[in-house]
Amino acid sequence: MKPPFPFAILRWLVIGAALLLAGVTLWYWLQPEGLDDAFARGNGRIEATEIDVATKLAGRVAEILVNEGDFVEPNQVVARMDTRSLEAERRQAEAELQRSRNALQTARAGVAQNESHQAAAEATVHQREAELDAARKRFERSSALLQRHVISYQQVDDDRATMQSARAALSASQAEVAAARASVAAARSQVIEAQSAIDAAQANVERVQSDIEDSLLRSDRLARVQYRVSEPGEVLAAGGKVLNLIDLTDVYMTFFLPTSQAGRVALGDDAHLILDALPDYVLPARISFVSSEAQFTPKTVETESEREKLMFRIRARIDSDLLREHIRQVKTGLPGEAYLKLDPAAEWPEALRVDVSR
Repeated sequence: MKPPFPFAILRWLVIGAALLLAGVTLWYWLQPEGLDDAFARGNGRIEATEIDVATKLAGRVAEILVNEGDFVEPNQVVARMDTRSLEAERRQAEAELQRSRNALQTARAGVAQNESHQAAAEATVHQREAELDAARKRFERSSALLQRHVISYQQVDDDRATMQSARAALSASQAEVAAARASVAAARSQVIEAQSAIDAAQANVERVQSDIEDSLLRSDRLARVQYRVSEPGEVLAAGGKVLNLIDLTDVYMTFFLPTSQAGRVALGDDAHLILDALPDYVLPARISFVSSEAQFTPKTVETESEREKLMFRIRARIDSDLLREHIRQVKTGLPGEAYLKLDPAAEWPEALRVDVSR
């Protein structure tokens, strides 16, 4: 006797086939109309550029002024490092700067003093030149009178000695002038050295001041605080992370396309994004990156079927003005789909036309 036919199993198979057919039919009708070879579609997630706010120097975190989820503006102070040791270094550097300035004043006074000594020595030289000229003329007259036996030999000898003394005095005065000029040159070199010391001390003050200013950690853009990596009181090494920010004006979706479609995508092409969480909105974007290397496949491809497995990473960046307009609603990590128009002559289907007004 044959066993009874399992009508219950057959019933469930029919019900399953009907549900599958209904699901496929529903999926088909929910797809945007007009999607053919002129369009490409890829799944992806919304991402954004992340920035780490980190310390320039090793030190202790004194204060963190923002919390996770807060929005920060460009140049806003978001954290402070302990600067007591840096402030002590600045006072020391300022004292060194003042000492260098005092040394410069002393060097300039030395230049003035040596220049006056040089002027006095040069005046003495002129005096000695006049005395030598007078002594020479007296000796010449004495020699002429001696030829006429008017004066004695002793007088001529005395006039000769006076002339030689005047010549020696002139030489001594000229040596004093040379020494005075050397002293002036040395004093001027001390002025240059003192000025260099001032420049070095000033640079040291500016360096310490720059370190103090860098201890005020700032945001360089409009962003949202994603994580507080450190807390007040922690001692960090140079480059230690304090906050992690996410730039909500630099948001993009990363997705993948096969070789046959990726080869037709160019930088700057229009892309339309639809997020799972916001299916009623179509967001405008532009292609900002196309990978130069394939992924998800062996390095050596032998057959056409294997070439179809080649997937290229593509990035579509959302318009920054639109992001700023809705900055409070921007979220990352949301899944969605990116649509690209591969044929410039094709028209976007009604369901894929940009609409951010609803």
